[in-house]
Amino acid sequence: MKLNLTKPLVIFDLETTGLDIVKARIIQLSYIKVYPDGREERGDMLLNPGEHIPPFVTELTGISDEDVKDKPTFKQVAAQLANLFGGSDFGGFNSNGYDIPLLAEEFLRAGIDFDFSKCRMIDAMNIFRKMERRNLAAAYKFYCGRKMEEDFEAHRADQDTEATYRVLMGELDKYAPGANPDEPEKVLENNMDCLHEFSKMNNNVDFAGRIVWSEMKDASGKTVTDKDGKPVMIETFNFGKYKGMPVADVLYRDPGYYGWMLNGDFTYNTKQVLTRIRLRQAQGR
Repeated sequence: MKLNLTKPLVIFDLETTGLDIVKARIIQLSYIKVYPDGREERGDMLLNPGEHIPPFVTELTGISDEDVKDKPTFKQVAAQLANLFGGSDFGGFNSNGYDIPLLAEEFLRAGIDFDFSKCRMIDAMNIFRKMERRNLAAAYKFYCGRKMEEDFEAHRADQDTEATYRVLMGELDKYAPGANPDEPEKVLENNMDCLHEFSKMNNNVDFAGRIVWSEMKDASGKTVTDKDGKPVMIETFNFGKYKGMPVADVLYRDPGYYGWMLNGDFTYNTKQVLTRIRLRQAQGR
């Protein structure tokens, strides 16, 4: 099945020095850029993280300090990647939970404000979890009919990227309209807006979930709705003493909280989102 695209879709995977989004650094980035006309562009690069690669990561990925010592850092290729990925949607396997937040951090560390809020994010793992409720190897066996180890080398970003692309295509085939007459509720539209919404697993505004979307309430506690009867959603804090309170209200009542967060141990993306809300508030929007 051909993807129904209105703009390019970048399916990608990362290998990194760890799992902490704030501290981890990318050591391999692989992608498949699929264009609306069906063209596919593939890329794979090793990156120097600027720090020692932990032994367990080398054991898992096969990528060592020696492999990356002469490779560019992310900062050196950031502008090239931003240009390549600009105007695209993104897809991956657990990409919403890890790969996109970490990529966003790397861009910001490199001084590039890549705005993922304008991208639709298609997470094949979330689709898999919602449709069949499991890992990439199981998804590959289920949707592609083969064992992943028969086709790929485990824990390599280029291999996992290729497998993820095939899984996504298999998901669209399996859940195409009319493909499951015995389970008519299992329908997945070949549409990036629908896939973006279906891939979501939370209401996070920032990737770390420090700020979330919540329904706006009036003075009596009733949900405020728009002209179509849908709840109006606003950004609220999801931690600390202001948990559950609208971010804009907190920044107005306690301006120092903004500075405290900017100087705190929060992700660059959280600080970026907070700054955008503050600027919007200052502009009266």
